[in-house]
Amino acid sequence: MDLKAYIRDIPDFPEPGILFRDITPLLKTPTAFRCVVDRLRERYENETFDTIVAVESRGFLFGAPLAYQMGKALVPVRKRGKLPSRTYSTEYSLEYGANAMEIHADSLAPGQRVLLLDDLLATGGTLAATARLVEMTGGIVAGVGVVIELKDLQGRRRLKGYDVFSLIEY
Repeated sequence: MDLKAYIRDIPDFPEPGILFRDITPLLKTPTAFRCVVDRLRERYENETFDTIVAVESRGFLFGAPLAYQMGKALVPVRKRGKLPSRTYSTEYSLEYGANAMEIHADSLAPGQRVLLLDDLLATGGTLAATARLVEMTGGIVAGVGVVIELKDLQGRRRLKGYDVFSLIEY
């Protein structure tokens, strides 16, 4: 299945000069959505990890069904102030600004192997911050999976040392 056919380009969103890759057409097409989750499962079914750490918010959309199918735990990484218990926090830069992400301090056990999952890899700031959070808890990043990678923004540079997989590349 050509998954690119289900990604819509939105120019100048959320700011002028940004080309947003909109996954809502993919999500509203059951066969395309199923294809993404199935391909991620196929890629990771023989990897050793305990938990999927999904990044707010679109990472949740793929992390939850994948965790369910694979029988893995799911841990959310959220923007600052969204988690109710004690957290670790880290700041990071985006393609168009800065933000902070948090993870519950007790969400992972030391040595626990995790798969990071998000919808998009652009500059790599969000996923690099998520990797730092996992490591703050004592967890080990076993891999990084994304649905879409914007290769021109060279986000893999910020994820050097991690095994990065993307389904769709632009």
